[in-house]
Amino acid sequence: MRTTGSREVYRSPWIRVREDAVERADGSAGVYGVVEKADFALVLPAERGGFWLVEQYRYPLGRRAWEFPQGTWTAGSRGSAEELARAELAEETGLRAGSLRHLGHLDLAPGLSTQEFDVWLATDLTPGPTAREATEADMRQAFVTEGELRAMVAGGRFTDGPSLAAYALLLLESR
Repeated sequence: MRTTGSREVYRSPWIRVREDAVERADGSAGVYGVVEKADFALVLPAERGGFWLVEQYRYPLGRRAWEFPQGTWTAGSRGSAEELARAELAEETGLRAGSLRHLGHLDLAPGLSTQEFDVWLATDLTPGPTAREATEADMRQAFVTEGELRAMVAGGRFTDGPSLAAYALLLLESR
């Protein structure tokens, strides 16, 4: 497939949407809409046979959602993938990880977006203050046992795709 043209459709500080004209291998023309977003870190804070989760209102869904701590750098900030994971964990939960282990790198939605993410397992946790952004002011956190997490998944109360993929990586590693 070959890109024959591209135009920006929308831009904000967090996202860029472009429309690409393409020529397929058979010579036919097509169009792709592509969402460009910065890569993010997702952290599974684990201790005492369970995990720390965060819950916040997700505007596109029109409801609150439970998930593992995750996020991107704020505008103007930069650092390594591990530094981002540590920053997001501390920002959203106040927890600091004595140990942080990389579990994998995943694509968020490769048919739609350029965004990818790294998954980290955080252990040896110590509490500290949160530093939530204004958009996270309504965020709550809770500790759940692994059994409670599985019940939340089975009951449709834990539906965040990246969080479920991260949990799957952890389960595969522990086999």
